[in-house]
Amino acid sequence: MVKINGLAAEISKALQTYTAEVTEGLEQAKEKAAKNAVKKLKKRSPRKTGEYAKGWRATKIGSAWVIHNATNYQLTHLLEHGHAKRGGGRVAGIPHIGPTEKEAIQEYLEEAERVIRG
Repeated sequence: MVKINGLAAEISKALQTYTAEVTEGLEQAKEKAAKNAVKKLKKRSPRKTGEYAKGWRATKIGSAWVIHNATNYQLTHLLEHGHAKRGGGRVAGIPHIGPTEKEAIQEYLEEAERVIRG
């Protein structure tokens, strides 16, 4: 049994333990969401040679995870939103980054809520 004098110390200790568990759980949720998004992007990316689809990576920078195309980063905007052709006209975009981003955000939020609730 805890005496009144040690109550504040016990509460502080319990809060520190909870904070550490939540922090670790959120880090794992970020990594999981980023890696799942990379898998989805590799499947959903337009394929001509397959090089663009193989280029997706998840990299940890500081405490954030960044998803990027390491091989053909110049094509991401053009393929997602479309572009003008050399002889006139337009090429339609193939939305693959936007939908994957929304799914990754939703996945992270659900996992974060689960971690925080315990």
